Amino acid sequence: MEKTKGQIEAEITEAVIKFEKEYMGRGPVEAKTYIIDDMVLVRLKGVMSRAEQQLATEGGSPRGRDLVKQVRCESLERGRMLLEAVVRNATGRNAVSLHTDISTVTGERVIVFTLDAAPLIPPKEG
Repeated sequence: MEKTKGQIEAEITEAVIKFEKEYMGRGPVEAKTYIIDDMVLVRLKGVMSRAEQQLATEGGSPRGRDLVKQVRCESLERGRMLLEAVVRNATGRNAVSLHTDISTVTGERVIVFTLDAAPLIPPKEG
């Protein structure tokens, strides 16, 4: 049976939550995945630990914010192959690029996978 768009999005969301918990030590407060043409957008809210929040805001220095972003980016790069495999298994498509950023103000992170083609999703019945 072919997976629906919602099932694919849920599968990716669960895998990213698991990745965040295992690699960063805690998961997001909220997570949602969106498939848009040949892109997969993952939006994570509340991903920063208290230590990261304090580092990012203490003294208003950009150095703390940069450190948080750098650590988060490096952690994602180390697990990139795992995340790309999850996306490939869920969508049937290869990820050709991955982009990410985190807001140290809101604690929200976005991850965007660009795929080699749009996933084949069966049309909605009805």
